[in-house]
Amino acid sequence: MKYLAVLLVCMAAPAAAQELVFSAQATESCLASGTDYRQCVGRSAEACMENTPGGWSTVAMGGCLDRELSWWDDRLNTSYRFAMDHARKMDAENDGFGPSQMDALRDMQRAWIPFRDRKCDWARSQWGGGTGGGPAALECLMRETADQTWYIESVVTPG
Repeated sequence: MKYLAVLLVCMAAPAAAQELVFSAQATESCLASGTDYRQCVGRSAEACMENTPGGWSTVAMGGCLDRELSWWDDRLNTSYRFAMDHARKMDAENDGFGPSQMDALRDMQRAWIPFRDRKCDWARSQWGGGTGGGPAALECLMRETADQTWYIESVVTPG
């Protein structure tokens, strides 16, 4: 809920009059090239800022970062669902022997969410009450979400 308020502040009235030019292509192309994923995070947000008139304003930066954050969040949700399906199958195959992979994955994800939020609260706090706090929090959320996505995908991959 707190991050909804950050988003609403970042997406205030000037953004409504301004159309963001966002595409996930820069991030997707970077990932497809085999480059370390950490170097790919933020590529599409940066391209959005560069391609949107006034894109380096605080409001536009927040909007562009939020768009890439949403892209990573969608990917995380897809990866998590796949990992849960895999864990469910592994639990069935293990027939109750050993710890439940499904429970462990769910518990890990539930613990990660407040960790991510507190970490990004700290990133925001570095700006005091300044306007850069919103984009700083969104960039942190984007990077943390990308890291979690990549972690889950590195453990359980389709195929």
